[in-house]
Amino acid sequence: MQKTIFVVDDSATNLASAEKALENHYLVITISSAAKMFSVLRKIMPDLILLDIDMPGMDGFEAIKRLKASHEYAEIPVIFLTALSQTEIEANGIELGAVDFIVKPFSEPVLLNRIKNHLHIDELIHERTEQLRERTEQLVQLQNGVVFTLADVVENRDKNTGGHVDRTAVYTKILIEAMMDCGLYIDELRTWDLNSAVSSARLHDLGKIAVPDSILNKPDKLTPKEFSVIKKHPMAGERIIDNMISRTGAGDFLHNARLFAGYHHEKWDGTGYPYRMKEADIPLQGRIMAIVDVYDALTSERSYKKALTVEESTQIIEDGAGTHFDPCIADIFCEIKNKIELANSRL
Repeated sequence: MQKTIFVVDDSATNLASAEKALENHYLVITISSAAKMFSVLRKIMPDLILLDIDMPGMDGFEAIKRLKASHEYAEIPVIFLTALSQTEIEANGIELGAVDFIVKPFSEPVLLNRIKNHLHIDELIHERTEQLRERTEQLVQLQNGVVFTLADVVENRDKNTGGHVDRTAVYTKILIEAMMDCGLYIDELRTWDLNSAVSSARLHDLGKIAVPDSILNKPDKLTPKEFSVIKKHPMAGERIIDNMISRTGAGDFLHNARLFAGYHHEKWDGTGYPYRMKEADIPLQGRIMAIVDVYDALTSERSYKKALTVEESTQIIEDGAGTHFDPCIADIFCEIKNKIELANSRL
């Protein structure tokens, strides 16, 4: 497929020379100003831009700044055409994102070879980027497969919590999105990959692997001794994920999984377990999961209890704000209860 080249120069002579040199090899569009170039860009996306620096109105430097600031146009290679030949000017152009300089008057062979080289480089970059994207997708699929399998192992052992992992993952995503919309803890949340964080939240009960079946599936109320065993599952989950990190490296996914697993039973007032952490010392992942986990437990039927209504469960979350739960997150959760319930009805 023929490549498209924009030639942007206020000199009709220069435009004609460039068109003559390139027309047998590329689709050449000559443009007499940078302002007109942006109008043409709305209709045609070029493979490369030859851009004059010294133009009236908007010069080449201002034009490339606008190009690179645009998500749509930032990846278009730009070669400056200039009668100027100064190291300082070239350094400024490269810093702004130009891939090369061609000094006018140019020879046809030089112009053709420079363009050919840069288009080839651009093709290689796109090819490698696509390969990297495909490889990343494969790794994400593998990661998610492992997560779902581990989560299923835990859930299949715990006969009391069918569907808990799926529901809490959905609720977690909805809650995080609502927090971001409100700007709550936005500086931290902005650093998260939302899909990766939600996937990692599926491992919050991973430590239950270490809890005996006789306790995990006991139909009656647990004794204090049995409950003390249950209370160790956050540390067990944290320890398992620490072992994963030591073998594979501490990527964001495992970092988030570790915090969801280790801190989702901490309480805002410091009376939770296993570390009795308090308020903002509790990692944000733990404070989010604390609400989601309790809400799902309240609205789910167990062998030892009936499910509470959405209103009853939300009221318990609201009453626990500032003691059990981060009050700011609890307020947002209560505001989105209808969205949470709608999502639950679709699972």
